[in-house]
Amino acid sequence: MSKSNKQVEPLRVALIGLGAIGRVIAEELRRAGEGVQLVGAMCHHPDEGAGLELAVVTTLDELLDLRPELVVEAAGHGAVKAYGAAVLRAGRDLLLVSVGVLSDAALHAELAEAAQASGRQLMLPSGALAGLDYLQAARLAGLDRVCLRSSKPPLAWRGTPAEQLLDLAAIDSPTVFFRGSAREAARDYPKNANVAATLALCTLGMEATMVELVADPTLRGNVHQIEASGTAGEMRLSLNNTASPDNPKTSLITPYSVLRSILARRAALSV
Repeated sequence: MSKSNKQVEPLRVALIGLGAIGRVIAEELRRAGEGVQLVGAMCHHPDEGAGLELAVVTTLDELLDLRPELVVEAAGHGAVKAYGAAVLRAGRDLLLVSVGVLSDAALHAELAEAAQASGRQLMLPSGALAGLDYLQAARLAGLDRVCLRSSKPPLAWRGTPAEQLLDLAAIDSPTVFFRGSAREAARDYPKNANVAATLALCTLGMEATMVELVADPTLRGNVHQIEASGTAGEMRLSLNNTASPDNPKTSLITPYSVLRSILARRAALSV
């Protein structure tokens, strides 16, 4: 019996957004070689793609005309609300960077319904977190408690409700300014707490997953600490992530987590 020599077609990928995260994804995908083809990106202005040698469009219809199989959102909560369901209903898989938008229960339900109706997937990267594979397995065995403590330098909390709670320029020791559910954290701190939503969706849900947010002047990067316990045992995990040089609210690892999720779709060995 002869072996098949059928060539696997590259995964056609399109981006929504070419900001601090989207641009890194685009640059890395163009270097990824066989297996993945970046077909274009959607932005408000075509000149946002300068230097990328990439087709840049300004409407979703134009983006879908490029025939992507997977659309990666890297443009914020507003982009998910505007385009997420339409992408899924058009028969494309959707990979979300702005996971915190799923704190909106109605939007979450709409996206899940669109994915199910079209037979496509709504995908979430691990982002700035680790250990999610263990936690998802632990959830199947039985999880009792999950808590996330996210600490960032004070200036990373600029432009958030933390400014009304603290004098960010003056604090001289680690200060907890938020304690509550993952839903509240992701809703009120949309550019800082995507990790809270990701952790919640992998474990106990938006209401039962607890979150603390901390402004810490001793830090240069972003520190995420997870504590979890249940039938399978206990987890205590601490990550000290380098902040993105272009956006201190996010971690440098985030676009590479998205890249890993994309490349795994065509990998011969996937973990």
